[in-house]
Amino acid sequence: MGKGRKKDKKVKKPKKPVNLYKSYKAEGEGLKRENKFCPKCGQGVFMAKHANRLTCGKCQYTEFVKEEK
Repeated sequence: MGKGRKKDKKVKKPKKPVNLYKSYKAEGEGLKRENKFCPKCGQGVFMAKHANRLTCGKCQYTEFVKEEK
């Protein structure tokens, strides 16, 4: 039996902060949401806009957007 080796701890990568202020737009006295909320995750989880789809980063729910001619 050999000596046990210590494994190096995994170095965590720094994450980019979520800029929630970019998800809202001020109109008059209130705020308007720019992106849609995820129907599975509920309020507070925005869906990302891509070229042809909306995607939730938390549960990977995807909605495809129909192209208008």
